[in-house]
Amino acid sequence: MILAIDPGPEESAFMKLTRDGYPSNMLCFGRRSNDAVVKFLRSVWLDKHDTVVIEEIQNQGMPIGKTTIQTAMWTGRFVQVATDIGFPVVLVGRRDIKLHWCGDMRAKDPNVRQALIDHYGPPGTKKAPGVTYGIKNDIWSTLAIAGYWHAKQNGRA
Repeated sequence: MILAIDPGPEESAFMKLTRDGYPSNMLCFGRRSNDAVVKFLRSVWLDKHDTVVIEEIQNQGMPIGKTTIQTAMWTGRFVQVATDIGFPVVLVGRRDIKLHWCGDMRAKDPNVRQALIDHYGPPGTKKAPGVTYGIKNDIWSTLAIAGYWHAKQNGRA
């Protein structure tokens, strides 16, 4: 199992996938307050074989602001809680994710989203949902994180 987290300063997106890493087997996803994500990490919601994969903040060569510092603090808190419980934690950089999905570090979020749709299929509609139905905003990022890590574990990244 993979629990991917895209941390933010107040809320974080998350997605839990089964071992095959395909969204048709998504167990849950969403965006919640950071305190709620910590509670998820502490709950029996996770299995002893899960890996927690978190997007890490990387140097972009520019000054950082308060929200970036807050996001870094929450990333550290997520890592601490997960490791205290005994889950393996992996930090992945956005550059690696962009290279994996788009082949170019200059790719933007819409490019990554399109690569995910090309790979997993379109979201579809309420009457005919696709495997990525319901994914929006930064939850796409959690799919990119989880998909990248799954591919890397299987020698495809």
